Amino acid sequence: MDAPELLVLDVNETLSDVSALGARFADVGAPAELATPWFTAVLRDGFVLTILGGSRPFAEVAGDGLRTVLSLQDGLDRPLDDAVAHVLAGFSELPVHADVAEGLPRLAAGGVRMLTLSNGATSVAESILAKAGLRDTVEDVLSVEDAGAWKPEPRAYAYGVRRAQVSERAAMMVACHPWDLAGAHAAGYQTAYVDRTGAPWPSVFPEPDLVVSGFAELADVLLAER
Repeated sequence: MDAPELLVLDVNETLSDVSALGARFADVGAPAELATPWFTAVLRDGFVLTILGGSRPFAEVAGDGLRTVLSLQDGLDRPLDDAVAHVLAGFSELPVHADVAEGLPRLAAGGVRMLTLSNGATSVAESILAKAGLRDTVEDVLSVEDAGAWKPEPRAYAYGVRRAQVSERAAMMVACHPWDLAGAHAAGYQTAYVDRTGAPWPSVFPEPDLVVSGFAELADVLLAER
């Protein structure tokens, strides 16, 4: 593994704790456990749209899927559109994982260049980082909305390194999603898998260059090489 010049960080689930969205479902009278399959379906639909050449903003895809899911619930305590808006607003309020709060400042203090590249909006990533006091640890906050394609399509990763003015091989994608790292690998990036659960790596994808339990360990490994 070459020492990366730049870390490109995924946001949803990698930095932020998306499980907190379950409380937003409960707030509107829907089962909290609907949050996980709904979020998975949002990614699926975004991927399909990108493959078909019709990439749309994350909030639009998420809102449409959420409207379908919530319309099937009998216990909503407010009008459907209000319930959708309440759940979607939760993205900007998500906390970061504890290892992120520890690791990002250490990486930044060690001189590691970092930016975020999310399938979601820049405003959401900006809010999450600012609320955690971490905005100044990354030099840029990017969204695939400006690349014209969701990750894992190659244009998304090309946009990230173009903005940072580094080569693909000089960049390392950091994510907890194997599909994201598979896309980054195909685009020429190095890859770091954030494995908080101990789940086995899918054998259908190329092995990541680095596997860590969180950003604290990522800082340990990368700063030891500098």
